[in-house]
Amino acid sequence: MTEANFSQCPVLYIVVPCYNEEEVLPESAKQFYLALSDMMEKQMISTNSKILFVNDGSKDRTWEFIEKYSNSSPVFSGISLAKNRGHQNALLAGLNTARKHADIVVSIDADLQDDIHAIYEMVEKYKNDHCDVVFGVRSERKTDTFFKRTTAQGFYKLMQWMGVDVIYNHADYRLMSRRALDSLMQYKEVNLFLRGIVSDLGYKTDVVYYKRNERFAGESKYPLKKMLAFAFQGISSFSISPIRLITATGFLVSAASVLAVLYALVSLIFGQVMPGWTSLLISIWFLGGLQLLSIGLIGEYIGKIYLETKARPPYLIEKEAGLPKEM
Repeated sequence: MTEANFSQCPVLYIVVPCYNEEEVLPESAKQFYLALSDMMEKQMISTNSKILFVNDGSKDRTWEFIEKYSNSSPVFSGISLAKNRGHQNALLAGLNTARKHADIVVSIDADLQDDIHAIYEMVEKYKNDHCDVVFGVRSERKTDTFFKRTTAQGFYKLMQWMGVDVIYNHADYRLMSRRALDSLMQYKEVNLFLRGIVSDLGYKTDVVYYKRNERFAGESKYPLKKMLAFAFQGISSFSISPIRLITATGFLVSAASVLAVLYALVSLIFGQVMPGWTSLLISIWFLGGLQLLSIGLIGEYIGKIYLETKARPPYLIEKEAGLPKEM
């Protein structure tokens, strides 16, 4: 593994995953360009720094815009995945591509909800405090609906209760050094949960707080169904607590069953047997449901093992634009 090089003028790549972002991309590209140019003028970063858009199999004109930007300025570059691989895989593709050219990489979504100016502080913490990872963390959730705020807070608390080391109110807005990225790429699992993996690397980290904005345009790419799937992905990728919970529940049900048998025997001996259709029906439904739930949960873990053993690539890059030759 290479030693960290905390250069005073590092090459910065801003990685931006994009899926059907044609409505917001023109404004995003403009704001990223202004921020990057300003940091270059202040000599915070190298003039070889770039913005790297990752087209995650978009069905609109997202890639068309990316190609246009890369042809108009050397600051812009992009890669296009062969099909939609999901946010985490698209982000991984961008990080893996960027680390071959950059000293530091910042990942940020295209919707402009994350404060771009937090990147300034991230770069300073890398240069002055020698941090390999700097997390962007929301200082508040006032812009969220009550439902979104409640479910998000519940997600982080559940993850921590399950033993998953995640940064509270941190999504995927972060700075990583090349050393941290090289280490990240040694993690070969197919079931990606980058928030957990990055926290697990162990290098020196710090936090930058910022206020989150409303989405500039377009629709959220994380509806409730995807949020629930993402939450389960994170829990099952980093914790076996759900299986242990099943074991504990099994012991409790077994203990309750023993008590029920003793009660039935005592009732039989003393001639107090009553028709037990209701209790029997409830017991059958309860135990049957518990068994099906347990089998389903264990099946999810077995399914993950199945996907891991196939070791298929998490993404395939179909096109590139505006990238230099590998270092």
